[in-house]
Parts: sequence; structure tokens; C-alpha cells
Amino acid sequence: MWQDNNAAYGASSSQSQYYPQQPVAPQPGVPLQFYAPSPVGSSFYTGSRSSLDGHVGAQGTIQQGVGSGFGGNIQPAGGWWTAFGTGGFEGEPPLLEELGINFPHIRAKSLAVLNPLRRVDEHIMDDADLAGPLLFVFCFGTFLLFSGKPQFGYIYGVGVLGSLSIYTLLNLMSEKGIDAYRVVSVLGYCLLPMVAVGALSVVVTLDGMLGYVLSTLSILWCTYAASGIFVAVLRMSDQRLLLAYPIGLLYGCFALLSVFNVGVGGGSAK
Repeated sequence: MWQDNNAAYGASSSQSQYYPQQPVAPQPGVPLQFYAPSPVGSSFYTGSRSSLDGHVGAQGTIQQGVGSGFGGNIQPAGGWWTAFGTGGFEGEPPLLEELGINFPHIRAKSLAVLNPLRRVDEHIMDDADLAGPLLFVFCFGTFLLFSGKPQFGYIYGVGVLGSLSIYTLLNLMSEKGIDAYRVVSVLGYCLLPMVAVGALSVVVTLDGMLGYVLSTLSILWCTYAASGIFVAVLRMSDQRLLLAYPIGLLYGCFALLSVFNVGVGGGSAK
């Protein structure tokens, strides 16, 4: 009986559609004979082996070509100073330029302040920045600190209040108008003569006739330079004296901070 069952299973398996009716003849070039290679027109594998020929290296690595569409000049890695250079790709701006720090512009504006008698270009503040003003204010406060006058709080308060006041006056007096960023930039750059007085206070006591003369000259210098830049930018040549008066008061406050020791010993000036 079990033979009949085996025969039935054998008959059914021999007649199954999954097994071929005829034995497959061995074909040359095929190492394994468990299945026959698909014919050329088979719908199960449409690719061709010839498409992979010639692309495999001697050690089994696939060789890939680099397309010519990728441009750029990648520079090799260097020291820490390369962070301030052009970086990896050609045409990339330097880091300092992206941060708004341009040393040639700072030098040009500083020379314009140091030589106020020269004609001021009306486009000198088209590229207004705060890198130079912040540097000068920090140096001014540091020099006063070395001379025994820690006035950072007063410098900050006078600078903010004075800049807001000058900004309001300029927009009320001029038809063209100016933004607060440029006002702070001009006032900060024109503080450079006062920074020199602060540096001199480290070695010389300014609470005397010499200090009064030097502080007065620095006030006139800063006022003349700042009013000249504002007049050139806003085209207010007929109102220069009216503009110079509040600017002179602002720089006069900075001169008082450099000459007298304000805020020490009960808030009195010494």
C-alpha cells in the first residue's frame, strides 16, 4: 500500500509543472548543472553579463571614473592660520571678510580721522563696520584701567546715550537721513585721538595743565573729524557748526573720563 502511495506521489511529482519532463543535457562552460541558464530572450533577467566586463580590476575592485563636471581647487589641510585664508574652494571669501572685519577699510578710515584737513569722500561710510570702533573703545577703556581709572561702565553709558542723541539730531536736521549703525561707526572711529590721550594718561598724570590742554585738543580734533564725515555723507555743509556742538559735548564727556577719576570714593570726581 505504501508502494502505491509512493507511486502516486512519484507520479504526481513527475507530472508537476515545477520539474522538467525531460532531463537537461549538460552544457559546456556551465560548472553547475542544477539549473539551466536562462535563454537570451528570458523575461526574468533582462541584463547582460557583458555590461560588467572590463570594469572589475585585478583584485576585484570596481573601477569608477571621476566625472569632469566637478570643479574647484581643494587645497590641502594646513595649520590653524588657514582658517583666516580663502579656505578650500577657489572664490570663497576669507573668514575675516565674512565676519565684517576688513583691515584695509579700517586703516583708510583711521587715516581719514588722523588727517581731518584732507577732503573726505562722501562714500567713505558706504561700508560701515563696528570692528574698528569696538577696538578703539576697548583700547580706550584698557588704557584708562592701566592708569587707575576703571571707567568701562561710564564709557558704555556715555557712548550709548550719546550715539542715540546724535542719531536723533542727524535725522531731524538732514533730509537724506542716516541709520544708527553708521552713526556709531563714525563716532567710534573719530574717538581715535581720545584713545591717544588715554594711552598718554598711563605714563603722565593728566590732572593738570598738560592734561587740560591735551584733552581740549583731542575734543577739537574728534569733533572736527566727526562733523566733517557727517557733513560729507549727509551733504550738510551749511549746518556744520550746529552739528559740531552736540558732537563736541559727547567727546567732552570722554575727555572728562580720561582726565578725572570719576566714580571712585563716593561717586565724586578726583
